[in-house]
Amino acid sequence: MSTFIGVDAGGSKTAVLLAKDAQVIARASGPPGAVRPGRALVASSRIAAVVRRALTEAHLLEADVLVVGAAGVGREPERTELREGLRGERLAARILVTGDLDIALEAAFGTGQGIVLVSGTGSVAVARTPDGTLHRQGGYGWQLGDEGSGYAVARAALEAVGRAHDGRSESTGLTQAFLASGPAKSFEELVRWSSAAEPGEVATLAPLVFGVASKGDVVAQAIIQTAAEALTRLVAPLVSLFAGKGQIPLALAGGNLSPDRGLRAPVLTRLRRTHRLTIREVPLDPAEGALALARRSA
Repeated sequence: MSTFIGVDAGGSKTAVLLAKDAQVIARASGPPGAVRPGRALVASSRIAAVVRRALTEAHLLEADVLVVGAAGVGREPERTELREGLRGERLAARILVTGDLDIALEAAFGTGQGIVLVSGTGSVAVARTPDGTLHRQGGYGWQLGDEGSGYAVARAALEAVGRAHDGRSESTGLTQAFLASGPAKSFEELVRWSSAAEPGEVATLAPLVFGVASKGDVVAQAIIQTAAEALTRLVAPLVSLFAGKGQIPLALAGGNLSPDRGLRAPVLTRLRRTHRLTIREVPLDPAEGALALARRSA
């Protein structure tokens, strides 16, 4: 029997599935494996550690085929560097590296057409049109884009806490939530933490924002509505690429759009109101897309 590994290396975590032929026999998750410019070897080390955890669970030393779908490998230099780093780890006889959007599309539609909207640490929308061409909107990182992402939501919330502290805007339950359950126990500590935090660390505050919004906090709710509108705007140009009057398949990916997060409902409301979409209700697991690509490449 052949053994396959599929990896989703994102900005918040790395997820691994290991299968013997059609049966998944091991799973593992660990720290983020997204690639930052010039740091692909750091990502390969993190990814390898999680893959080895799955291999150990399956009592294997290596697999036949490993496919890694990673955020941050849209350019060939990063893709090549990550691939070479993983080869040095001796995880599989054959190693393929592709983008996180490729495995998301595979998980959602196989080789078929459709749109995937992603909101995790970052954000992006990608479409495969009937002729097989890929089109994308956004996904340019925390400085140039990532609107509607976990980072954007948390960053807006931190700004709101700062304004409330000065009395420049209304008070918000975000302050108490961040200091009770966040990375700091005082406003001064929060200032120091936020000044040095990486985008992925900032994005970990997004679930707290959703929680405060669910309790009726108007400041947090406004942040969620702004994020939902931004994500809807990513999808609109892609819808126009699909000719005809039929329904367009759409899937949501990323932790912020999972069924238990407060961003999913307002995004779906906007999309259904303005576009002819058939929404995939089953949560998307991009690691399954990576695993499918591994099987196909055997």
